Amino acid sequence: MKALFSIAWRSAWNRRFTLALTVFSIALSTFLLLGVERIRTELRENFASSVSGTDLIVGARTGSTQLLLYSVFRIGAATNNISWKSVQALSEHPGVDWVVPLSLGDSHRGFAVLATSTDYFTHFRYGDKQTLKLREGKPFSELFDAVVGAEVADKLGYHVGQKITLAHGSGELNVAEHADKPFTVVGVLARTGTPVDRTVHIGLAAMEAIHLEWVGGAPMPGVHIPAEQVRKFDLTPKNVTAALVGLKNRAAVFGVQRWISTYTGEPLMAILPGVALDELWSVIGIGENALLLMSALVALVSLAGLVSVVMAGLNERRRELAVLRAVGAGLRHVLALLALEGAMVTVLGVAFGVVMAVLGIALLSPWLQAQFGLTLSLSEPTLNEWLLMASLLVAGWLASLLPGIRAYRLSLADGLSPRI
Repeated sequence: MKALFSIAWRSAWNRRFTLALTVFSIALSTFLLLGVERIRTELRENFASSVSGTDLIVGARTGSTQLLLYSVFRIGAATNNISWKSVQALSEHPGVDWVVPLSLGDSHRGFAVLATSTDYFTHFRYGDKQTLKLREGKPFSELFDAVVGAEVADKLGYHVGQKITLAHGSGELNVAEHADKPFTVVGVLARTGTPVDRTVHIGLAAMEAIHLEWVGGAPMPGVHIPAEQVRKFDLTPKNVTAALVGLKNRAAVFGVQRWISTYTGEPLMAILPGVALDELWSVIGIGENALLLMSALVALVSLAGLVSVVMAGLNERRRELAVLRAVGAGLRHVLALLALEGAMVTVLGVAFGVVMAVLGIALLSPWLQAQFGLTLSLSEPTLNEWLLMASLLVAGWLASLLPGIRAYRLSLADGLSPRI
């Protein structure tokens, strides 16, 4: 075995430039395969971690997916709001630890506006129960303060002290702008890779203040209340869109959920965020299937390329293999030699591919986070990634046996006689 390894190493070193291209090809294939798999995995994890640490999301009775979409992803609109009285009753429930009300409906240059309480910055979690952090500034405290998400700030070039105005309704067309009541940006949140990045946050009282002269979604003709006078009015919210709820004991989640569904004040529903996210992913997870297909195609092309390169290299090895057979090497020795070389090349290529994948994640992660809100983290390989690397190693080793069989079938005369 030692002699066989010595022959394989000397043969590989003699063809080091050709094999270097083969190693690079395998490394690139490994990098692509692991990269696609990591993106697929992180994409699902980023989606599932849009909200965490919240036991229930409460809103008017509708579909669980619709409630999740407008309360977490700021997509769509609620069929109905829930009254402030119901929010207070919910917060007084003995099993409830905290309640964060959410009020939606306005926008700013295409980004959603979320009115909430300062408890939002304390209790809202994303990812692995990570808290919101401010990149600069502070949470809102005054009536017309605003805290913007990272994507809002980066795309619109906002910074602390910037004056902004909000528009009634969603969308990019500011046809009904609250221009008379401007807000001041007092904080910019650090990037989270969640819809928080694409949201402008204001206080619940501020949402009431900019709609004092509005009735039924339209401004009252001839009525104008200057920003300096809005504090004279009662700015307690009349209703909100939804509420995030945290419980004192998670074991009581189904009991509280049942209490909410049978609440007599108005028809309400409560959903478990994790269950609703899984249901939503089952609908929109076709992208994951596409990435799985892409992973399979990358693997197929990688193996085909490996076999092609090894087969092409046989032509320059005809004389070497013929000499080995002439001195008595049998099929077993030829196959063992090629299999050992194939294993060496494959292991080296996969190792370089793993290094490239690690460096790629480390270098591209900030850019992907900034451009697409996709968080890639350096972590232990997943089970699928271990299986992919093992499959590449086994497939590369098996691929080297096919050229070995063909090499053995070449006649001695074909290898020892010069071609003219």
